[in-house]
Amino acid sequence: MKTIKDRVAKMSFLGLLLALVTTSFYAPSAMAHGEKSQAAFMRMRTIIWYDLDWSTDSVAVNEQVNIDGKFHVFAGWPETVALPDIAFLNIGIPGPVFIRSESYIGGRIVPRSVSLKLGSDYEFSVVLTARRPGDWHVHTMMNVKGGGPVIGPGKWVNVTGSMSQFKNPITTLTGKTVDIETFNEGTIWAWHGLWFAVGLAWMAYFCKSPVFLPRWIMAHSGRRAELITDTDKKVTMAFMAGTVVLVMFSYGSANSAYPITIPLQGGVLRDIPALPDQRGNVHVKVNGATYRVPGRAMSMDLTIHNGSDTAVQLCEFQAGAIRFLDSAVCEDETLYPENVLAPDGLSSSDNSAIAPDETKTITVTAQDASWEIERMSDIIYDPDSRFGAIIWFNGEDGSRQSAILNEPLIPVFM
Repeated sequence: MKTIKDRVAKMSFLGLLLALVTTSFYAPSAMAHGEKSQAAFMRMRTIIWYDLDWSTDSVAVNEQVNIDGKFHVFAGWPETVALPDIAFLNIGIPGPVFIRSESYIGGRIVPRSVSLKLGSDYEFSVVLTARRPGDWHVHTMMNVKGGGPVIGPGKWVNVTGSMSQFKNPITTLTGKTVDIETFNEGTIWAWHGLWFAVGLAWMAYFCKSPVFLPRWIMAHSGRRAELITDTDKKVTMAFMAGTVVLVMFSYGSANSAYPITIPLQGGVLRDIPALPDQRGNVHVKVNGATYRVPGRAMSMDLTIHNGSDTAVQLCEFQAGAIRFLDSAVCEDETLYPENVLAPDGLSSSDNSAIAPDETKTITVTAQDASWEIERMSDIIYDPDSRFGAIIWFNGEDGSRQSAILNEPLIPVFM
């Protein structure tokens, strides 16, 4: 009986060890991200990204991709989401397939968190360097402390070449040039291997005897004191002492090899300059808005007053990442991601030009399957069923003006 138990215990240990090793080296490919699972009200009423431009959709390893654009921080920020007093400009990618070489907001470099003001617009730029070959979905993203990530539109970028060609040289504050990709790689492997060996030794010692069922039986039969012997306690103390010695040695060794260091930089940049008022002089009042579920269409009764000195026409409606265009007035010239672009998705009861100082009431419809595909229609099931969007007008003089919409939305199921 004891032999059978020992065999079962050894087989269990080997199976556990094999599973641990297998999962350590297996890394499945991540294709796109879960932006569709993010609540629709967060994508509509927190941060809306616009005028985005990806410099290219195909690069080689070591080449760069620039993502430039603007974002608006909604004044009607949801009460259930933490305010963006501490936020970090990020890029959503499936792992370290790019490195972020530079990032800017308002023309200022932002290597740390920033404070954003509600109702303001900001200009941003991020420079990425390709590291791993493949097709990667690259998103704009803002991490908000307490509120989580706010994900913007994503575009597929193809990276060619070989990862072995990737270099990431930097010059330290002491004037030494090192390649971050391979710097001290041997030391990193050695320390990982050492601690992995310590962990295996710990597991091997305590798994030398029957592990699962026999110990469970002993514990439930009142023999818990027999599970840990005096030898076990001595071995445990030896492991603890050895761990402390290793940590102290490694600290002293690193401090001796690199005496000049600076701490990781924290803190919040609170003086990031916002853009001048982007709204212009076209004012829009929402008299009522509905979402027709069977037709995948949002309809709005809008009263529009043109306070500018040029005639304007309704061109675009953007909710979250989805852009609805009136193709008779404008078209996309930025190679915007096709899955969130409806080039013929915007229509109105009267889209003739609105003259200066003229007021007009029209019905505007934004209709496309992307409402459902991108799960933006889930906004009608939110306890605070409101939509947030930007509506754009083109002027006869070539100007472009916008207005912010933040109003209740009523669902229609027939």
